Amino acid sequence: MIKKLSKKLLLLQKNILFFFIFICFLTMHVSAQPGAHKGERVHALKIGFITHRLDLTPDEAQKFWPVFNTYENEIRQLILANKGGDELENEEKVLNLRKRFRIEFTRILGAAKASKLFIAERDFRSALLRKLKNPQNQPQDSRKESL
Repeated sequence: MIKKLSKKLLLLQKNILFFFIFICFLTMHVSAQPGAHKGERVHALKIGFITHRLDLTPDEAQKFWPVFNTYENEIRQLILANKGGDELENEEKVLNLRKRFRIEFTRILGAAKASKLFIAERDFRSALLRKLKNPQNQPQDSRKESL
């Protein structure tokens, strides 16, 4: 009786181990898929682009990025919540949110860098769109800053 129980327990342990290893390989395979972390890569590119464009000091960057991340999250939530609504009203809501955060950005960075931020953000989107349209790294206009 004890031998039968031991064999069943051993078989159960082997099955659990096999299942665990299978899940680990499956997880590694899915996470290794190209494009699995595109959002993270784009975010890292954006951080580098804006940091360079605004010439942020380490102290400014430490104070700025948490506020900027909150700003981006609120913009994203606002857009998702108002999807399908009146386009002009949605743009007005986004503009009001940007104006509200401009005050915070000015407090952290000063007026000149806060104004440059919105230009840098627009330039990043333009550069990203160019990059997506020309994925083979075809020659681009040399006056445009690339990612």
